[in-house]
Amino acid sequence: MSMMDWFSGRVFKFVHGNNLVYNTCWEDPRLDRVALNLGPQDNVLVITSAGCNALDYALTEPNHVYAVDMNPRQNALLELKLSGIRNLEYEDFFALFGKGRLPDGRKIYREKLRDSLSPWSQTYWDKWIKFFDNRRRSFYFRGTSGSFARMINLYVDRVCKVRPEIDQILKAGSVEAQSQIYYDQLHDRFWSKSMQFAMNRDTTLSMVGVPKAQRRQVETQYEGGIVRFVQDCVESVFAKLPLADNYFWRVYLTGEYQQDCCPEYLRPDNFQRLKNGLVDRVSVHTNSVQAFLEQYDGQISRFVLLDHMDWLSDKFFPLLELEWQAILDRAAPGARAIWRSGGLRTDFLDRVQVQKNGQMVPLNDLLTFHEQLADELHAKDRVHTYGSFYIADLAA
Repeated sequence: MSMMDWFSGRVFKFVHGNNLVYNTCWEDPRLDRVALNLGPQDNVLVITSAGCNALDYALTEPNHVYAVDMNPRQNALLELKLSGIRNLEYEDFFALFGKGRLPDGRKIYREKLRDSLSPWSQTYWDKWIKFFDNRRRSFYFRGTSGSFARMINLYVDRVCKVRPEIDQILKAGSVEAQSQIYYDQLHDRFWSKSMQFAMNRDTTLSMVGVPKAQRRQVETQYEGGIVRFVQDCVESVFAKLPLADNYFWRVYLTGEYQQDCCPEYLRPDNFQRLKNGLVDRVSVHTNSVQAFLEQYDGQISRFVLLDHMDWLSDKFFPLLELEWQAILDRAAPGARAIWRSGGLRTDFLDRVQVQKNGQMVPLNDLLTFHEQLADELHAKDRVHTYGSFYIADLAA
C-alpha cells in the first residue's frame, strides 16, 4: 500500500466512522420503482443511507422494508423520521425535514419524538437535535455531505459569485433555457482552477462518500478521470435534464425542499398514508448486509445495494463474496437486485465466486441482467453522479 493510499484510507475511515455522512439519499427512487417493480408480497432490503428511499419504497405498499446500515447515525436519522411521521402533524414534520429547521425543535424533540427512538438514537439526538434548531444553518448543511454542500455554497456566493445565475437556472422553464444559462453564464466561472483542484483531492471526495477504490474505477474507466467525470455529471444535470423536479440538487443549493419539489415522503398525502400505517412496514437494523441476512430467517425478494460494492471491491473483496453468498442464500424465488457504481463497469463481479448446490460457481452465472432497462433508466437519473446502474434477477 502506498503512503497516499494509506492516508486516503485513514481520512475516509475518519469521515465515515465518526459522522452522519448522508443527510438525504443520493439515489433516484423514481428509477428504483420501475427497476424493482415492487408488489405487495415483496420484502425489500435497502442500505439505509438517509432513509428517504426506504420510506419511498414503503409508499408502494410492499410487505416490508428492512433498512440496514453499519453506521448507526444513518439509522438514527431514519428513526427520527419514523418518529416524526408517527408523532408530528404535517406542518411540523415538513419544517423539520423539508425546511431543515424547526423552531423550538429541541422542545418538540423532548416532548414528542424522543420516546419513540431506540436508546442509541436517543443518545445521539440528545446531543445533535440542535442541527434542526438553528435559524442560520439548515440541517441540509450538516453532516459530512451537508458540510460539503455548505462549502460549495460559500464558493458560489463569495468566490465565483454566481448566486444570481444559480437562482436563474433553478427557475428556468425549460432544458433549453437551463442549457443557455449554464454554458453562457455558469460553466467557466464555476469551474475555476481552484474548484478543479479541490475535486481532484481524496479528502474532498471522502466528504461525499467516494472511497479510493471507487475513485480508481472512475480514473481507469472514464476518459479525463475524476475531474472530467464530475464536470460531465454537473453538465448533464444543469444543461441536459429538467431541473423543475430535481429535489436532489436543489436541496444542496438552497438548504431546503419546496412542497412541489421534494422526496415523496414529504408530500402531504404521502405523509398521511405513512402515518396511517405504512410507516410500520419499515424497520431499522444496524448491521452489515451480510450479517443481517445471516441472522434473518425469512426470504428477501428485492435488494437495493446502492454503490457500496465499489467500497468492498478492493481491499475487502472476501467480504464482497461473503455478502453475495448471504444474498443468494436468502433470496426468494424471482428475487431482484439493483445497484449503482461510480465506474462505467463493475468488472470486479467477474471474480466473485459463490456456492450453489455444493459447488463453487461464478456469481455472473446466477445473474440475469436487464441491461437495456438499466441504461434507459440511468439516462434519466436526476442525481446523475453514478457511472452506471444495474438491474439483475437472481437464480432460484
